[in-house]
Amino acid sequence: MSGVPLRIAVDLVFFTGKKGGTESYARHLFANLADHDDLRFIGLGNRELAANPPSWFPGEVVPLRVSGENRAAWAVTEALVVGPRARGLRADVLHCPSNFGPAVRLLPTVVTVHDLLAARHPEWVPGGRARGVQVLSRATARAADRIITISENSARDIRELLGRTEVDVIPLGVDPVDPLQRHEPPARPFVLASGNRMPHKNFPRLVEAWAQIPAAERPKLVITGSHGDDPLRPLVKQLGLTDDVELLGWVTDEELERLYDTASAYAFPTLFEGFGLPVLEAMARGCPVVGSDIPIIREVGGDAMRFFDPHDPASIARTVREVVADPGTLADAGRKRAALFTWQRTAEATADVYRRLAESRR
Repeated sequence: MSGVPLRIAVDLVFFTGKKGGTESYARHLFANLADHDDLRFIGLGNRELAANPPSWFPGEVVPLRVSGENRAAWAVTEALVVGPRARGLRADVLHCPSNFGPAVRLLPTVVTVHDLLAARHPEWVPGGRARGVQVLSRATARAADRIITISENSARDIRELLGRTEVDVIPLGVDPVDPLQRHEPPARPFVLASGNRMPHKNFPRLVEAWAQIPAAERPKLVITGSHGDDPLRPLVKQLGLTDDVELLGWVTDEELERLYDTASAYAFPTLFEGFGLPVLEAMARGCPVVGSDIPIIREVGGDAMRFFDPHDPASIARTVREVVADPGTLADAGRKRAALFTWQRTAEATADVYRRLAESRR
């Protein structure tokens, strides 16, 4: 390979700071790619991102005429505009890190496909968007040179549903946590849960489980991640849990850090994930984790967490009670499990995909 750095164009038109997992992936991945001297990055951003360049991105952000808040507009931009613009910038490789990419390949292209929720469970995609997402996913899979995904579970879906036999599985990571920087826990123990309010996140079952925990031993439940008026609020009121369930909405990274650090346990009742990064984020902070007994959460959490049936509120309630009453060795086991997944390893493996693809196209 020559000594000239590879020019990597990165599709960032999706990024608004309010989309959860895919944005967390982008922030941590590119921050950890900054010290790769053989790579030079240029971002293709929406108007908002270009106006406030992110500190985590190791390069210039070029503005495209699209708002990251307009879902249809940025989807069209990713399919039809990002490729020509990256080629015009003389990029060696284009990386699209948020599920979708160009419909036509104009230069060597890598796409990170986090999950295929719309194809596997279209009934869980709100707003009638499942069909459009399926079309974009198939077009992306046809045009991409390489597909990265974040778990073996997602790789199986990609092979089965998109017909791509070669997939690079690169797990997500967590940053090291200083165990000495602790926050003072609140007087009343609480269990943390986080995520958007899409149906597969399964939060109504978690709230129903809270009603089955005897009031005398019921910890508080704190759920973050909603935008606007929380759709869980009527259920919380109906079940008489307004003093026991706190709906915090969207929180800052600093607030989430404090919550992880002071929670008695973290609950993850999901029915479907591409990975399940909050499981590792909680483990890294010594917070015991209870979660759904489904293959992807088994893949991520291993033996370092306790599992429940996500369809059964009684199972959820029983597992939460047991772990809050006696966390046992889960805190230490979780830290050891989380240490196996680092953003540095994620970045190293991703950089290797860029290099191999560029070399193969020379």
